Amino acid sequence: MLPTYSKCRDILLATLKDKAEQGHNVQGLDKEIEALPDSYDALQTMARKLSELPLKADWAYQEPNDWASIDAACDPARAKDRLCVVDPMIASNKAKTAFLSSVCGCILGKPLEVQLTLDEIRKGATAAGVWPLNHYVPVSLLDGTPRRHVSWPETTLDNITHVVPDDDINYTLMGMLLIEEFGTELTHNDIAKTWMKNLPTGFCFGPERRVLVKAALSTLGKNMGPVEETVDWVKEWNAGEEKCGALIRADAYGYACPGHPALAAQLAYRDASFTHQRTGIYGTMFVAAAIACAFVESDRRRIFEIALQYVPQQSRFAEVIRYSLEQVWQASDWLDGYDRIHVKYMRYGHCMIVQEIGLLMNAVRFAKDVGDGISMQVMQGADTDSFGATCGSILGAYFGPAGLGQHWLKPFNNTIHNTVATLHEQDLDRLANRVAELPAKILPVDTL
Repeated sequence: MLPTYSKCRDILLATLKDKAEQGHNVQGLDKEIEALPDSYDALQTMARKLSELPLKADWAYQEPNDWASIDAACDPARAKDRLCVVDPMIASNKAKTAFLSSVCGCILGKPLEVQLTLDEIRKGATAAGVWPLNHYVPVSLLDGTPRRHVSWPETTLDNITHVVPDDDINYTLMGMLLIEEFGTELTHNDIAKTWMKNLPTGFCFGPERRVLVKAALSTLGKNMGPVEETVDWVKEWNAGEEKCGALIRADAYGYACPGHPALAAQLAYRDASFTHQRTGIYGTMFVAAAIACAFVESDRRRIFEIALQYVPQQSRFAEVIRYSLEQVWQASDWLDGYDRIHVKYMRYGHCMIVQEIGLLMNAVRFAKDVGDGISMQVMQGADTDSFGATCGSILGAYFGPAGLGQHWLKPFNNTIHNTVATLHEQDLDRLANRVAELPAKILPVDTL
């Protein structure tokens, strides 16, 4: 079975949208795609053409995809080694808190993950008497919103009994498995085989689902040997590179590298480049570096300024970070910060890194503790569960155990479900303790 001709055209048109955003000359190609005959050969020829489009002559940005070029394009003044020595016990406790906080942020945002705006969430929350949010979403809030996520019977305050399966949590657990087995030697081949053994396609979206399918197809008729085609999988039939499907896989690499943003960013690159290019890669590297910095840096703006050093400095993504940092740190409160980011980047909606990354920094800047921060993040709308989780990771690493109130964990009854095939642990605390061991697997205890 092959995708329908119509589906192939849809993917090509979505790819064309990415290419336009990335500075390629796409004039007239939409009509060419729509006029293509019902022929897989013709469709594949167009896919190859899109992968080889030249950049506009006046394109001002430099956005490489290979590691050597990315490394050369980062800030030359960045630290290549760890920023400081970290006490092993502190690193472990903060890694555990970061994971638990990400879980809380994810579940907080999950019933609202239907492309709601801040105004829509505020209207529902105000009617329910819970604005601003400071706990999980009650059903009464959803009664005042135009849409609700299908998971709401299990993820609203009135109904939570455990952590439900979610792709964001799955990917953090996958990162844990990859680090446990491969450490700093992680390759695309390792990722491909581990994904095929563990991830259901129904819990993968966008580039992640397409690359997983490509990995599976590459093994038809043979045993699970080396997967050699991975470098090319991201170049064709892979719309969605400006979205956050790789960024939500950054967390475990940040947990594993406390105080070492350079290594966190490099490991995140290996994972992100399996499915994404350009902004998708840089956003993942940035978040991993920010989590690593949050373990040791007390100045929240510096967390992001340091993380910025680990992405190509002449990229669109770096430009967005610089602008967003200035706006957020000029803001009088989180609502002012939201307005400043939203008015500039509102066309980048759900899952789009460009707006979401500024809103993430906004929540981190104004958070009084983990719960306060993940609530701000979710109230801003858009991809509420994914960035609720990312916000939780950064703030959990920043505040440590004292920053996460137990009322956020109590509704879970210490139980977590996931859809990672080889991970059967349902005890949330035991799983969090396993995450807490990641720093010692990457950075030897005597050098932390």
